[in-house]
Amino acid sequence: MAALRNPKGAAGLAAQIRQARAQVLTYWKALGDRERLALQAVAALLGVVLAWSLLLAPALRTLKTAPAELEKLDLQLQQMQAQAQEVHALRSAPAVPPAQAQAALTASVEHLGPAAHMNLAGERAVVTLTGIAPEALQAWLGEVRSAARARPVEAQLTRGPKGYSGSLVLTLGGA
Repeated sequence: MAALRNPKGAAGLAAQIRQARAQVLTYWKALGDRERLALQAVAALLGVVLAWSLLLAPALRTLKTAPAELEKLDLQLQQMQAQAQEVHALRSAPAVPPAQAQAALTASVEHLGPAAHMNLAGERAVVTLTGIAPEALQAWLGEVRSAARARPVEAQLTRGPKGYSGSLVLTLGGA
């Protein structure tokens, strides 16, 4: 960089390049026809390898993986659109009266059996779970969300060999 800022350094660098070029040209003229041909073949091969590794291989790799990536992104888009429709449907659904929400939540906790206990305090419910299977927990949360319009605001769950254990705090009435 210093040589480029200094005019004398730039001139010195240009002179060194001219000198090296002259040496290479002198060497090239001293070679025989077979050696020149061999060096040209090696240079061409090196050019092909560089072109392949820097230009063609990455482009071909992208073309090869693009359909799978597009399919994956389309699937994610469809899932997001389905979730957006579900959110819109839940928001546009009429509000559930507090007594009906509490009854629906109580019934859903009873469906989980002895592994779930609930404490109601106003518009909040604390549900304690012991060894609930992931599928059962997911189904229960969907039922609670749609039937009681309850939503989880706090979760302290741990996953063990028998399923999830811990507590969930839910709010009722879409609050």
